[in-house]
Amino acid sequence: MTPRPVAVGHPPRAVVFAYHDVGVRCLRTLLARGVDVALVFTHLDSPGENIWFDSVARHARWHGIPVLTPVDPNVPEMVARVRALAPQFLFSFYYRSMLGAELLALPARGAYNMHGSLLPKYRGRVPVNWAVLNGEQQTGATLHAMVAKPDAGDLVDSEPVPILPDDTAVEVFRKVTVAAEVTLHRCLPALIAGNARHTPQDLAAGSYYGRRSARDGAIDWRRGALAAHNLIRAVAPPYPGAYSEAGGMPLRILRSLPAAPDWQAAEPQLCWRDGEVYALCQDGALKLLQFKLGDDIGGAEDFHRRHGERSLALKPVMEAGA
Repeated sequence: MTPRPVAVGHPPRAVVFAYHDVGVRCLRTLLARGVDVALVFTHLDSPGENIWFDSVARHARWHGIPVLTPVDPNVPEMVARVRALAPQFLFSFYYRSMLGAELLALPARGAYNMHGSLLPKYRGRVPVNWAVLNGEQQTGATLHAMVAKPDAGDLVDSEPVPILPDDTAVEVFRKVTVAAEVTLHRCLPALIAGNARHTPQDLAAGSYYGRRSARDGAIDWRRGALAAHNLIRAVAPPYPGAYSEAGGMPLRILRSLPAAPDWQAAEPQLCWRDGEVYALCQDGALKLLQFKLGDDIGGAEDFHRRHGERSLALKPVMEAGA
């Protein structure tokens, strides 16, 4: 169905489902473009979660927009609230719940989602973390039409960003947040005019990825130095971080850099060399920039004072006590 243009003099009405920094920036972009945001759905912050990102609820209230925080937006009461507003558009910006077919059918001009990857690659959950973990050199943000299957609708617009070899996931996420804002700001006039181009996705050209948890930060050194480095930066703070065991002590690594390619060891080990601490693998080494070993070692000087030039065995995660 081709979207119908909005009558001149009548700003398009939208209902927005949003959370996180991408939700804040995209909500503000809609408002800056003159969209009438009649209602915002967001999430209550989880008590045990590290809330390092901005609040959609706060920004919506600053603009006088009603806010709802249901556990499930698809219940009849919530669907009725949206239907009563007769929105032309429905937008989802990093909202964590899937929107059902009944909600998706309500907006007269379509339902659209902003996803943190260059679709069809990295459909699904935490796409930025997965892209960093897999050593990608590029990702981005994509606006697409919503359908029943997650992240599978027609593509509308996208913006790429680079992933540097030492970028952490949060650094890439900040780039993706800007890319999301740029994408939405650029394509909104065409969406409102009813002439935005819709391109079907080739789902076979990408993959779907699931959730990650703190347990996924366990390092298996047998996979090699580069795989360990990518995991470390994919889960670096504000995410839970990568962990292992060295010399019988818990090891948490927050930041690393690949070291000289000729530095390696037959068995994974942690050692001090030339004033720095390194993790040596069979195929190379990592310099540990930020780490914590045991209860009181948080740097190269601490390590050298306690262990001198003695190496500590790095255990594969299957054997680690972390």
